[in-house]
Amino acid sequence: MRKLTQLVLLSMALLATPAFAEMKIAVLNYQMALLESDAAKRYAVDAEKKFGPQLNKLKTLESDAKRIQDRIVKDGSKMQTAERERLELEFKQKARDFQFQSKELNESKAVADREMLKKLKPNLDKAVEEVIKKGSFDLVLERGAVIDVKPQFDITLQVIERMNQLR
Repeated sequence: MRKLTQLVLLSMALLATPAFAEMKIAVLNYQMALLESDAAKRYAVDAEKKFGPQLNKLKTLESDAKRIQDRIVKDGSKMQTAERERLELEFKQKARDFQFQSKELNESKAVADREMLKKLKPNLDKAVEEVIKKGSFDLVLERGAVIDVKPQFDITLQVIERMNQLR
């Protein structure tokens, strides 16, 4: 019985091979297509301008806290108790401010990213659909699911170009 099952499976595989040979297959890096589009690049520049000042404040807070911590570690044993306690309190306050502002920045950036994705996704989907239709592809795989692919089977650049034309 086992040999019969193997024979049937082998026969089916041989019969299916011509069908696979005629299939047109492509690979798409969906995330790259989204991030490399002109609209996404413009968003990245705008986001840097919008969130840059907050990021600079965070960097300043971080360097101030590090400076205080280094001073406590280096000179803490030589300092009077009141001075060391004042510096420790100042360090804790800077650390709290850093955590709060960092969380606030991350949340604001996440909201902006989601809004950008919401705007760009319809154009990306349309570009993907048009490239698939134009190329008459039977099967399109996500690039992450493929180990290796020849460049002629990757439609990511075509999708990016089409997306840039849609605006």
